[in-house]
Amino acid sequence: MGLPRLIVDRLGPLNYKRAFADPAYKKPDRDAFPAAMRTWVPEEDRRRLASYTIFAAYGHNQAWEIAALQDGSDAEDRREFGDPAMLVAALTSHMLGREQTITVAGAEDAEPADGSTPPPDAVHAAAVQERLRAWARKELFTLRLQQSERKTVREGDGVYTLAWDTAKKRPRLSVVDPGFYFPDLPDNAGDSSDYPDTVHFAWEIDGDLKARTKARLRRITLELGPIGTRTLSDTAGERPARVPALADDGSTPLLLPGDTYQPEAGTISRLYPWNDEPSTLTCYLTDAEWDLDDIKADQDVHTLDYRYATFMTRPDGEVLDHLDLQLDFLPVIHVPNTVPEDSHWGESSLSQLMQLFDEMAGTDTDSSLASATTGSPILGIVNKGDSGRRGRGEPQMMHVQPGMVVELQEGGNIITVDTSPQLAELRNKTAELQDRLSLNARMPAVALGTLDPTKAPSGFSIELSYGPMEPLMDSMHLARDHKYQLLLKMVQRLFKAGQHPDWTGPVVDADLMWGTYKPTDKAATLTMVQDAVDKGVMSLETGVKMLVDVGFPIDDIGEEIQRIQKRQFEKARALADATGDSSAVGDYLGIDIDPDPVPAPPPAPNLPGETPPEDDPEDLQPGQQGSGGNTP
Repeated sequence: MGLPRLIVDRLGPLNYKRAFADPAYKKPDRDAFPAAMRTWVPEEDRRRLASYTIFAAYGHNQAWEIAALQDGSDAEDRREFGDPAMLVAALTSHMLGREQTITVAGAEDAEPADGSTPPPDAVHAAAVQERLRAWARKELFTLRLQQSERKTVREGDGVYTLAWDTAKKRPRLSVVDPGFYFPDLPDNAGDSSDYPDTVHFAWEIDGDLKARTKARLRRITLELGPIGTRTLSDTAGERPARVPALADDGSTPLLLPGDTYQPEAGTISRLYPWNDEPSTLTCYLTDAEWDLDDIKADQDVHTLDYRYATFMTRPDGEVLDHLDLQLDFLPVIHVPNTVPEDSHWGESSLSQLMQLFDEMAGTDTDSSLASATTGSPILGIVNKGDSGRRGRGEPQMMHVQPGMVVELQEGGNIITVDTSPQLAELRNKTAELQDRLSLNARMPAVALGTLDPTKAPSGFSIELSYGPMEPLMDSMHLARDHKYQLLLKMVQRLFKAGQHPDWTGPVVDADLMWGTYKPTDKAATLTMVQDAVDKGVMSLETGVKMLVDVGFPIDDIGEEIQRIQKRQFEKARALADATGDSSAVGDYLGIDIDPDPVPAPPPAPNLPGETPPEDDPEDLQPGQQGSGGNTP
């Protein structure tokens, strides 16, 4: 019998559960996790799928069912009060922040404060930013974000897919359960920067006796490959398929419009609207089903035999058998919860705390049992001279209820078994475990909502308590920032691939900005900003941005600054005195001010003792008289 295996990986914290890892081979139990142990599931993915089930069970207060499979039927009395779900909700909300904003670098320069003409790059950035935000509103992006991130925090991985919707004329965003996600990772998968060229999404479909259908496996595949010739849908045969499109001579294959054949390299190239140079790669979509009876024992989700596949057909009639999507990327975004250490996958936020949750559940169960004996204590009634025994010598059992009168003989007594000290100790143990949870999860009590408001320390103390949580949030954001940048870049590319008339110009980098997660004092922040701006140690732009960060309802920082300046007449007067430029004052107030007219020179005074100038006789018109006196 050899030595037990030792597996050290991101799922190692679950090895203490026999249902997840048997002592000898560290494999999940087939009865506990039947979906993870299907023959078509690759060996390297079985522990991952089983871990998703465990984390989901803890998040839905169903860990007792796993304990029942592992420890027996007594686990049904286990008490679970939602501690894992509370931690997942707290981590998700704090990681996302109060609100999430799509921003494009340079968009803030589209409206210069001095009224000058903005650069074309800034105008394009502002237009893309507004269109991305409009797309996010239509696609309910905030809702999808919450839906995906809850799974990502709880299970360690999240998956998005994008697809162009011809009817709605926009990319559609979908959240996929990570248990359906099977990337074809290369041998050097330890380098998490290399995304695989092939991704499968697979799940089983139960058979239906009434419809006379068998149990099936459905697999959707997205893969990058060399650009091929044009193909057409063929639904006339026994099974739908795609066949080559040929010219009128019946032998020459045709190309898609815009493709170019390179005879020297023997490849086909295509210039995508978001690239500067032609590419020889494209993304193929395959959607097919297999009867489970047709899947051989040596086949898994990566090696299924297409001879037994039934290809799906889209509503527009396209057969999904290596359909060319005319994209040079896979429209799939995998979001790990943590920065991957040695693989493609992230780590669940519950992973390191599983034994602590079991300890808390055990303490809560013991506390529940102890509270039953404390509320209805055990009584012993002693009556001297009365044997209190039945015919078989057993103690007489009595049911005590409120208002009941017990008659005691002389020297009799009622003895109460007090279990309240044990209950108090169990509650202290629960408080100790909650403190340990806060410490190990790096979540302060104020973030978990377990801090008594009446015992809240000063605001500075609360600020310090968030110290361990800040690097945790930074690490979670670091694992996600690039993924959401990639998602927003794919959205732009799909708009261009769908030839949407509003999406012109180059693809630009866009970011998803996370909101603040700390409690803020709006009044204190407002006072600080006001003093700093008045004293000239902070710009108005920075001050308004700080107000936005703490939750003031300011939609547009630039417009808010303009509204503020329109009412600052004293500062406008100071600007006029300093510069003497009325146009600068008009720009500051946001109004048009005509330049002051140049005043006419005053007439020359006629002082006493001065002789008025003589009129030149040559300048006089006929009939005019000079001013030389009153003589005719």
